[in-house]
Amino acid sequence: GAMLQANGGYLILQALDLLRQPFSWEALKRVIKTGAVTIEDPSEFYGFATAGLRPEPIPVSVKVILVGTAGIYHLLQAYEEDFSKLFKVKADFDVEVPHDERQERQYARFVSRLCREEGLPHFGAEAVAEVIRQGFRFADRHDRLSLRFSLVSDLIREAGYWAQKSGHALVTRADVESALAHQRRRADLPEQWLQGEIAEGTLMVDLQGEVIGQVNGLSVYELGDYSFGRPTRITARAYVGTKGVIDIQREVDLAGEIHSKGVMTLAGFLAGKFAGMQPFALSATLTFEQTYSEIEGDSAAVAELAAVLSSLADLPIRQSLAVTGSVNQLGEIQPIGGVNEKIEGFFESCKRRGLTGKQGVIIPARNIKHLALSREVVTAVEEGRFSVYGVDTADQALELLIGVPAGERGAEGTFPPESIYGRTAARLEEMAQIVATWGEAEEDNRVKD
Repeated sequence: GAMLQANGGYLILQALDLLRQPFSWEALKRVIKTGAVTIEDPSEFYGFATAGLRPEPIPVSVKVILVGTAGIYHLLQAYEEDFSKLFKVKADFDVEVPHDERQERQYARFVSRLCREEGLPHFGAEAVAEVIRQGFRFADRHDRLSLRFSLVSDLIREAGYWAQKSGHALVTRADVESALAHQRRRADLPEQWLQGEIAEGTLMVDLQGEVIGQVNGLSVYELGDYSFGRPTRITARAYVGTKGVIDIQREVDLAGEIHSKGVMTLAGFLAGKFAGMQPFALSATLTFEQTYSEIEGDSAAVAELAAVLSSLADLPIRQSLAVTGSVNQLGEIQPIGGVNEKIEGFFESCKRRGLTGKQGVIIPARNIKHLALSREVVTAVEEGRFSVYGVDTADQALELLIGVPAGERGAEGTFPPESIYGRTAARLEEMAQIVATWGEAEEDNRVKD
């Protein structure tokens, strides 16, 4: 019926809906191949032939457009041999656009049209600006705007509701912020539980002072359409041995493949930094404290690296800072996902215990373009009550966390003795000598035996 109605024009179909209907895909293929619609008895598909009048095929000329996800497209291309022959033109649609004045005007026009069509109160300039700001948030970066207009529409409708309830002729910025707060409040119960346990000390997270071998990492919880961040204590202990960096999560099958890759990568950085002139004799354990489910992702690699180096160099880490970021074997900090949620999660923990002005988060500099923080966090940063640092290298992150120069290798191939790397190199040399001495003693015992 849809094919006959679209005769001479275009027929747009949702690929998933089409595939869910029995026999629809095969019928569509026959129409496209033959150029005619044949009315068929469904019982024939089950092998039951019935006698009776059969209508003549109806010629049609239709352009068929399938709409669906990239996953469905690739599945059809891989497993349906006729798909590439019948659907030759592929078009990808982005869900974001670059941010510029033209796109801001388009956003404003969309807000105005939706209000007009649905009888909502119109938005003031500041309210439209707040909707645009939320468009950055949906896109997870401040240089692009989201085209997920279903989310934007829901925000406009709810802001309109709160404006009407407050008796406002025009929707104000406060109404938009109220809508956002209520949306968050309806879904943030798990976050409130976790933040409450951090505030009361059940989940142990230090937000002041300095501790050796301990750092605040950041993780993200994703619960359907709601995600939030929380600080997690990461600890490391280094000791004499030759086992390298031991990831406790991996040893007990609580680490995903990407997380394990991140730990092995930081081990490669350590080996490349300190094993050029001497044997690399090191054993160190790493763990996420008070976590009882699988950990995935490599965004804690910088934090884990800092914890290991702190334990080796016997230098304390500032607990008022949290750090997120991936590191490669060259010591470069790589961008990560969920940066806004991570910053806001640590900010919330600090706020509940009291902001001191010394607290902050270290993020990859390449993630700065992804920042679309809540107004509360932005205000705290502007007032100097909270800080966000962007770093490009592991050295920069270590200096912020420990407060001591990382150290550069001199002409003789050594680091300054009081630098982070200098103290680490000295400790590794001591450990190598101890391992060598043990090895000689064991060899002597075998000879005597």
